[in-house]
Amino acid sequence: MTQETDIFLPTYKRLPIAIERAAGNKIWDKNGICYYDFLAGIAVNILGHSHPKIIEAVHNQISRYMHVSNYFYQDTQICLASKLAKMSNMNKVFLANSGTEANEGVIKLCRRWGYDQNKIEIIAFTGAFHGRTCGSLSLMDKPSYKDKMGPWLGNIRIIPYNDCTALANAVTENTAGVIFECIQGEGGLAGISHEMVAAINDLQQKFGFLSIADEVQTGAGRTGSFLACHTLGISPDIVTVAKGIGGGLPLGAILVKEPLATIWQQGSHGSTFGGNAVACAAGLAVLQELEAGVMDNAKDAGKYFKGQLDNTRRAFPDKIIEVRGMGLMLGIVLTFEAAILVEELLKERIIANATSTNVLRLVPPLNITYSDIDVFIAKLRICLERI
Repeated sequence: MTQETDIFLPTYKRLPIAIERAAGNKIWDKNGICYYDFLAGIAVNILGHSHPKIIEAVHNQISRYMHVSNYFYQDTQICLASKLAKMSNMNKVFLANSGTEANEGVIKLCRRWGYDQNKIEIIAFTGAFHGRTCGSLSLMDKPSYKDKMGPWLGNIRIIPYNDCTALANAVTENTAGVIFECIQGEGGLAGISHEMVAAINDLQQKFGFLSIADEVQTGAGRTGSFLACHTLGISPDIVTVAKGIGGGLPLGAILVKEPLATIWQQGSHGSTFGGNAVACAAGLAVLQELEAGVMDNAKDAGKYFKGQLDNTRRAFPDKIIEVRGMGLMLGIVLTFEAAILVEELLKERIIANATSTNVLRLVPPLNITYSDIDVFIAKLRICLERI
């Protein structure tokens, strides 16, 4: 751990765990101590750690080749993109490395679509998280991510999340797109309201802008359906996904409806490693497992988990204000700073993390068992008694 502080730029606040190995929903440190992982690589390891199907797929692909660039047709890429389009109910795919790269590409795509119509402004929301690149940060309002690192992209307006009046006042004939998260992972697990969904749909009909769903964290079955949009009845023009679709390897994608299929031409956009063959092989294994029942488990286990958390809320009304989220993307809104609970849970060998100051974020693997959920609830109650 001393070496870490000596060699790396000090950008991360790391947990005091030196990892030796991980499997399923568990992580073992160098001393052999086992932890239950309810963070899952920040919603990435949706099949848990070291899943045999992912390992097999990666091994098979590496034995063929690792990287050849996007100058070649690759069957693994094509199979993954086809399945992504089918499961998302979208038409065309661009493969990237991460969520922030996908969102960065969407800014370009949206601006290119609107250029000839003089639609240049993008509307985003407070509390959002779209990534760490300059374009993605331009869509966000959190000062700690942006202080003294601007200037940021122009023609972007950030308005209060779920404020329909603010949206109605912000949208004009020059609006190119409205980007939103169905559940804000960094925004305290706040979900988009039905009223806001209706407002976006109504205003889009009137002003003709693009609706853009950032499903980097909510996608890949985390909320019980492949996209949270499917549950909420939203039909966006553009969707970004990443995190879970790679099952632990860097993989992201931009998904678009047919009318946007020809906005970019050859050379308009690209990525050296986007759609890397090994990452695509892992992604294909993930999607196959989601279709084979893991997504259903996310819905059912999520319902059970939320019910148990609600029971805990009723038992500790002075500690827990609310339980938020869908499927296996849940947040516990606390009356105190969530970092305190993170530290207490770590003493009980439970890994979770804090978001939006007073919210504990829970994004475990989608194949989590009810017994592991029961372990978490028991440990949570111990910690709440102690705090």
